[in-house]
Amino acid sequence: MTSTPERTIAVVTAGLTTPSSTRLLADQLAAAVRDTLDGRGVPRRIVVVELRDHAHDLTNNLLTGFPSEALREVLETVVSADALIAVTPTFSASYNGLFKMFFDVLDDKALVGKPVLIAATGGTERHSLVLEYAMRPLFAYLQAVVVPTAVYAASSDWGPHANALRTRVERAATELVDLLTNQPARAAVDPFENPTPFENLLNG
Repeated sequence: MTSTPERTIAVVTAGLTTPSSTRLLADQLAAAVRDTLDGRGVPRRIVVVELRDHAHDLTNNLLTGFPSEALREVLETVVSADALIAVTPTFSASYNGLFKMFFDVLDDKALVGKPVLIAATGGTERHSLVLEYAMRPLFAYLQAVVVPTAVYAASSDWGPHANALRTRVERAATELVDLLTNQPARAAVDPFENPTPFENLLNG
């Protein structure tokens, strides 16, 4: 009998404070995906990446074109994962700069065909369009496969309306797992196997 391969889910969260509602939402999404995979008997490994811990390395990577060892490990984790959960706070009607920096240094072919669940947090519901007008186009450009249900959590969603948020979280998690279990496990990929020539970096 063939055993089900383990699936790795990378969770990238761009919250700036500790604790943060962005991390809280990321944890809820990760838990829902975990529970859904467990219910289907699929082995899983979930790895959470707090981008705030790598802010200086991301800046240095943008300036020099080279990642630190710690950042390289994070990039390899995201590239080799079978699926991605990406969560950002909303700044000026878009994802924050930390979130953008991470996907700027990631190779633009790294997410091709990868199932992705997008989510965002913000103070009010009026920022929820960040999902469709900023995040979804970003991942479409990166040729990822974004699940239909995107999850936005305003401040009010953590109060009496938590049940509505939980419903959206569970629906999005189910969609991600559906994508994840209908494709073969991804082979490990080294994002630095074909580095950009140094002279090209110097030429911008």
